Amino acid sequence: MTSMRTLAALLLVLSTSATAGAQDLVLEDTVPDDAPRYFAVPFSVPAGTVEIEVRHDDLSDANILDWGLADASGVRGWGGGNTEPAVVGVDAASRSYRPGPIEPGEWSVLVGLAKVSEPPARYRIEIVFRTAATLVADPDRGAYVPAAPLESEARWYAGDFHVHTRESGDARATLDEAAALAAERGLDFIELSEHNTVSQVDLLPAAQTRHPAVLLMPGSEVTTYAGHGNAIGTTAFVDFRVMSPPLAVTLETLTADARRDGLFAINHPALALGDACIGCAWELPTPPAAIDAVEVQNGAYSVTGLLFYRQSLAFWDTLLDEGGHAAAIGGSDDHRAGVDLEGTQSPIGSPTTLVWAEELSVAGILAGVAAGRTVVKLDGPDDPMVELFVNEQPLGSRVIAPEVTLRAVVTGADGGTLLFVRNGETVERVPVDADPFETTLVVPAPAGDVDDRWRVQWNARDPGVVTSHVWVAATGEAPVPDAGPTTTTPDEGCGCRTGGDTGSGALPLLLVFALLRQRKRC
Repeated sequence: MTSMRTLAALLLVLSTSATAGAQDLVLEDTVPDDAPRYFAVPFSVPAGTVEIEVRHDDLSDANILDWGLADASGVRGWGGGNTEPAVVGVDAASRSYRPGPIEPGEWSVLVGLAKVSEPPARYRIEIVFRTAATLVADPDRGAYVPAAPLESEARWYAGDFHVHTRESGDARATLDEAAALAAERGLDFIELSEHNTVSQVDLLPAAQTRHPAVLLMPGSEVTTYAGHGNAIGTTAFVDFRVMSPPLAVTLETLTADARRDGLFAINHPALALGDACIGCAWELPTPPAAIDAVEVQNGAYSVTGLLFYRQSLAFWDTLLDEGGHAAAIGGSDDHRAGVDLEGTQSPIGSPTTLVWAEELSVAGILAGVAAGRTVVKLDGPDDPMVELFVNEQPLGSRVIAPEVTLRAVVTGADGGTLLFVRNGETVERVPVDADPFETTLVVPAPAGDVDDRWRVQWNARDPGVVTSHVWVAATGEAPVPDAGPTTTTPDEGCGCRTGGDTGSGALPLLLVFALLRQRKRC
């Protein structure tokens, strides 16, 4: 990057004009072909500066660059594809960035090579240093303190683990709009999972007082060019710049950072749409022990399920085959608080994740997910509820016994079929002919040294509900011929490693065309 530094220094001299202050900068250069996927363009902040404005341009209609800002202490924000300038001051900042002290010395504009279709990529950066602030401090911004429990009852809480507000560069909803829609749809919590920033975190306490019925959880969608993760509950920036030497960011450091005060999930692992959703499919290594949850449905099943649900279940099952215990979650990926949705977009609450928690608090929801006590309603809160017990122990439990009884309960269903799924294979189908409906399945413990895992799914014409798992401990004995499970309402199993029918859904080609309309980060 030597040429960048040289040209930047030259342009520093050239930028002293009548329209720019003596210390304002214009940095323009060509990105070398061998540049890392993420790189920094350093600049020096003069003493006395109280506000910095960074204007950026990728100088191309074909290439896409992402943008962020860092000081000597770390990353101050990541706007990604924000087209407007980034403004950071002592008491205020533009969206996607956090205010704070403006220390003199070396800072950096962070650049990500999202897409380079016409090399070489170029950029132009203008930096303005101000001794008087132009932004007014937001009275809602303050130090984050987790809200006290909104409820103290142990029950199923309904929520959405994938919601964006305007703090994400590609979103436009306000925090109040998101919270209001969540309450309207009957949700108990939402996670504000902004792209590679936690600039929303300091706004949550004030918003929580305005919306006391909906828990507003912090988080961050860890948006890389090879997959998107979800740092559920995090309040600190998670460095996402993996596979970009000389940065020492690895998947191990990324997941460790995310799990320091929360959990790490993988979002939409099968969303492979190329430039229509850059980096959305998960292509990074997947260490089972570091993954706490998988987003098995992104958006309502009726909108995107036919394209991605089957593949997402297969991804989840493979992770569990390798020894993981990740829970199932769902996320709407709503960027607009339900307003003017188009294409494949879904409103907050579609899908809805139910979490059994001891209380409605950030800590309570995190504990419920970590324990594997989740159920995903694939279209939304009005879908039926399905529960699964093993020897009367709840979801997430591991039972040691020569044989166990699985008990499934379905409420709110008008017919449909209940599927018992063992290790990713549907082995029993039971017609649902009552409301509430209950059935049991007696199964032996597996021989050998690998536990069996069981979940249930409810399908109507299309898949509707999927639970997380219970585990039946292996006996450690030599395998013997499997006599098969015994159910109180026997039906022929298919032995399919599909996790159930995918249903008819919408026309795949129409969905693909809708997705390709614009570049999205999801």
